[in-house]
Order: sequence, then C-alpha cells, then structure tokens
Amino acid sequence: MTSQLERHDISPGLYIFLQSNSKRWYARFSLKGKWYCKATKEVDKNRAIAVAYRLLIEYEVRKDTNTLTTSKRFRDVAQKAIENMQSDLKRGTGKVIYEDYIGALNKYHIPFFDRTYITSIDADKLKEFDIWRSETMKRTPAKSTLMTHNAAMQMVFKEAVDGKWMLAVQVPSLATNGVNTVRRAAFTPVEYEKIQDHLYQMEVNSRKEVTRHIRELTQDYAEFVINTGMRPGTELDNLTWGDLHIERNEDKATFFITVRKGKTTLHTGTREVVCKRALQNTILRMTERFPNRKAKDLLFRLPDGSETKEIGRTFNSALKEIGLDDSAHGKRTLYSLRHSFITWELIAQKVTIDVLARQCGTSIEMIERHYSHVIPRMFSQQLSGVDLPKKEEIESKWQLTEKIGRVWEKRFIAWENSYRARGCL
Repeated sequence: MTSQLERHDISPGLYIFLQSNSKRWYARFSLKGKWYCKATKEVDKNRAIAVAYRLLIEYEVRKDTNTLTTSKRFRDVAQKAIENMQSDLKRGTGKVIYEDYIGALNKYHIPFFDRTYITSIDADKLKEFDIWRSETMKRTPAKSTLMTHNAAMQMVFKEAVDGKWMLAVQVPSLATNGVNTVRRAAFTPVEYEKIQDHLYQMEVNSRKEVTRHIRELTQDYAEFVINTGMRPGTELDNLTWGDLHIERNEDKATFFITVRKGKTTLHTGTREVVCKRALQNTILRMTERFPNRKAKDLLFRLPDGSETKEIGRTFNSALKEIGLDDSAHGKRTLYSLRHSFITWELIAQKVTIDVLARQCGTSIEMIERHYSHVIPRMFSQQLSGVDLPKKEEIESKWQLTEKIGRVWEKRFIAWENSYRARGCL
C-alpha cells in the first residue's frame, strides 16, 4: 500500500508530494471546488514546482474554454454505452444491430482495453487490439465484421465525448483492412436434404425430451428460412401465429408472413413475405403440435410455451457432424440457408432481382454485390444465344394428387375459418 512520504505546499489549493512507490513528484490542485492530481514526472523538487504551476494554468484555461476532460477507464465508458443501447432497444427506438454492437464490445473490446483510459487509446493501441482480435478469432476478420466492431467502438467514443471524458479531436481513426467477403457460403439442394435427414436422426436419437423438442423445432426453423429467405434471428424469433396468414383458391393456397421486427423494419416498416408451397407441410406439423395456439403466441417455441436459444447451436452441430460446416467460401451456419434461398431463386430464374430484394428485405445492390457469381445464370439464354428446352420440374414429395388436393382444401378452409375466428391459423 502506498503512503505519502513528503508534501510541499506551493500556494493555497496547490501542492506537490512524494509517494512511497515513486521517486517523482505529483502535483495536486483545486479548481473551482474540484481537486485534480497529475504526475509532474520530475525528480527535482524545484522543477516539479514549475510543472505544477504550469499544470494549474493549463487546467484553468481548459476549464474556461470548456475543453477540460476527466478521462475514464474504457470498461466504464463501454458499459455506459451498452446501457444506453439496451435502453433504446427496450423503448423500440434502437437499431437491431445494437445487439451486435453489444456482443462485440462484451466479447472483444472490453476484455482487451478493460481498465485502459479512454484517452490513452491511440493508433498503436488499436494495432495491438487488431493483432489480439485476430489471434482470438483464429482468423483474419472479414471487412463486414470490422465495420460492425468499428461502429461499436464509435458508440463508446461518442459516449466519452458526450460525457466530456475525452475531446472529439482525441478520437482515433479506425481501419477496416479486413478480408473482403463477396461470395457468401450456401448449400446445394442435395446438401440441404442431407442436413434435414440428419436433424431428424438427431431428434429420434435424443435422450431427453427437451432435446428432442429443440431438434424438432430446429427442423421447422430451417424450413422457414429456406422457403422464405427470412433472416434467422430477430426476424424469425419474433414471429407470432398471428403473423402467418393464408389466401386460398379452392385446393391451392398461398401463405404470407408479416415481418414486424428485424434488421430493416425500423426504417422500412413491416413487409410481407411469400412462403413457398413446400412450407405447408411444416405449417401442418406445427399446427398439430400446438392445437391451443393463440394469435400472440410465438411461432417458434417449445411445447411448454418457453423459448430456446439452442436452435443455432443445434443446427451448427448437425453441420459439423456431417462435414458441411466448412466450404470454399467460409463457415456455413443457419444464416447460410438465407443465402441458399437467394441463390436458388436466382438460378431458377423465376423472379426478377427487384422482387427477390423486396422478399428478402434487402437491396438490389446487395444482391448484385454478393451473388454476382449467380446472376449470369439468369441470362444464360440471352448470353449464349441458345434456347434450350426447360427440364421438367422434379416432383417433390409433397406433389398434390387429386385426392390429396381435396384433403388439403379441407385443411385450408379450416385454417381460414380459424384465422377469422381467433386471428391465427
């Protein structure tokens, strides 16, 4: 424990002192009722007195010009920024990406910078962080990841400037020299069938009942992504039974989903998503599992009504077990199903890019940037000058015969009546 060895009073409200853990003098002074302590970095007493006078004058000028800051530790400022973002999210005024910012700060920035003063973070310190982060990730982060991390860091710097713990001119510039990820990892239809088969086997072989329910729900979740192109996470997790509705024409029906919360809804409002016909079997299984469903009930929940955060982990475990987690274009996850939907739709040439962009809640520019390797396939006839006959579509296991069509028509009518009566299928 340190103790004061010597003190020399210079003037009222200003003195220098020595501590037991250092040979250099410290200056302590009072400024408009508040005490400040600064190192003079001087061993000689007279030189330390001169520095103490200079520090007092400097702080008086900064106080008068409103440029005086009292720096804080990075951890404290970051926690304050996180609290403000969480408050905005609860009020509904925050951006969905705030959740990513909070995750990045907790996982990378706070563990590294920790008790470093916010004003001490400069270009050299940021380079050290870049090296540490790559070592922690065991890879060079993608440019999109760096942009998210930088935006999170800017939220902390903004908090520091607003709190007058640093000046705007002290905020360092942040680099984005990451790996460009243009092409996104997706699955082929054959690979997707293999994944679903394995998830089913995992469900059958479950030892615990709750594990079986999670694996069953993971299959449903994956089917919704691959047949709608919706974003896993906020978009799907917040869906209720009331958001799923039907439009029927005899034995044919189209299902729609109203997306009320997601990455872009804060700026674009709600959007309507059209479901592919293959999804109707998944909807049937889910309605049978939840006969007492209500419009406000979450679509993706366990039989006891609780939510689970294990869907992504379960899907990733299945990928790893069958060797489909790695690809030439990076790791594949639950989000890769969305990329697969977009890729398959582009190859099938059944919709234009602008329609696909509206369905997926993204922009034409984003699709052109990340799926440029697929887009030429959309114009194969025009580019080649050869008009090849179209292959007959492969009949799926859900292809409707006349008899099955009548059965589905009855189901569709029942769902229509249910929606009118209780606000959900």
